[in-house]
Amino acid sequence: MTPPFDALTPAPDARPATFVVTPSEGEAGAMVFASPHSGVERPADMGEVAGLSQATLRSAEDVAVDRLVRSGPALGAPLIAGLVSRAYCDLNRSPQELDPALVDGLADEGRTAKVTAGFGVVPRKAGDGTFLYDRRLPLAEAQARLERVHAPYHRALTDLMTTARARHDVALLVDWHSMPARATAGRSGRGVDIVLGDRHGSACRGVNMRRIRAVFEAQGWRVGLNAPYAGGYATQTWGRPDEGFQAVQVELSRALYLDEVTLEPSADYSRFSRALDRVIAALARETWSR
Repeated sequence: MTPPFDALTPAPDARPATFVVTPSEGEAGAMVFASPHSGVERPADMGEVAGLSQATLRSAEDVAVDRLVRSGPALGAPLIAGLVSRAYCDLNRSPQELDPALVDGLADEGRTAKVTAGFGVVPRKAGDGTFLYDRRLPLAEAQARLERVHAPYHRALTDLMTTARARHDVALLVDWHSMPARATAGRSGRGVDIVLGDRHGSACRGVNMRRIRAVFEAQGWRVGLNAPYAGGYATQTWGRPDEGFQAVQVELSRALYLDEVTLEPSADYSRFSRALDRVIAALARETWSR
């Protein structure tokens, strides 16, 4: 039987941690790894609808992605990982993407498609579409979540990215995520295994994207580009090649390593993890073009 996932934990601290940074071992390279949606902690003040199942509350979680990419720091890529559930606060949304259908005191205009669908920075819905609340949130409550969870994570990510650029003249954010297998499946059945998002060419130099794609394809995986995931807030924020910052969002099909019903590791987990370690090692050997 495949064992359950072990947990990434921060160093002991008097304050509850909302993210953890694993620094690089030895000399840090130009890459920074991030896993914003792998957190499982739900603070006691969330106040969600009573009786929601664990499957619903975790339905948007990038289960075990932080564990899958933790070989990065040993190869020079520091890793920042969220510890708080995406159902509480979404670290890959803009802090401006508050939902007027959930949060009091907001003008009902200028909403993004994600906010309209219920998936703003403080989500109204779980990943499976279930409503998370039977109440409206005061604006002050939503803002407190951003101040406690969202802002510190992005300050730490900023430190990692600016440090990498100062050392190497270029910093490459690899923002790791997972996707349901059905997300890319068409009428023919099986979809792609990996989706790379570079905001349709604006977030990362083409030469670097070609190298990244080739590394994944060398493992025999089918790789798609930008559809249906072109990159979220972090990719948009750090995809500024003219300033020396580049970013790519990586979506891993959960069917490669996970039982999508139980959210436990599948029989393929160990094999997939070893393959992904080979990908990370190959990425670490690359010299990234500015």
